[in-house]
Amino acid sequence: MTGQEMFDRGMEIRRKVLGDEYVDKALAKSGPFNEPLQELVTTYCWGWNWGRDGLPLRDRSLINLAMIAVLGRENELKIHIRGALNNGLSKEEIREVLLQVGIYAGIPAAVDSFRIANEAFAQIETEEAE
Repeated sequence: MTGQEMFDRGMEIRRKVLGDEYVDKALAKSGPFNEPLQELVTTYCWGWNWGRDGLPLRDRSLINLAMIAVLGRENELKIHIRGALNNGLSKEEIREVLLQVGIYAGIPAAVDSFRIANEAFAQIETEEAE
């Protein structure tokens, strides 16, 4: 697969998981300084990694939620909660991931992650109601 094909595959998956609106905003505010980062993320994160056949997108979302929660990356956790819902996870399954984070990474990580998840759910529900 060429670099352009991997980028195109990555963009397809990125849009499927995160939604066109989020991706369009990320690209629009990118600017010349961040363009190489957007290319890197789209090509290798989304095209090469998420595009592999070894795990379905749903399973990749489960793994991402746990890792991002452990790392305490609030903005990324919010968007990947949206992605997890888009990939077929339920709120209950997301809750179970975050409870497991609490056991293995500590209660503070779980408390923050639950707060972030509730904010993400509220934002999504507001958008859906509009």
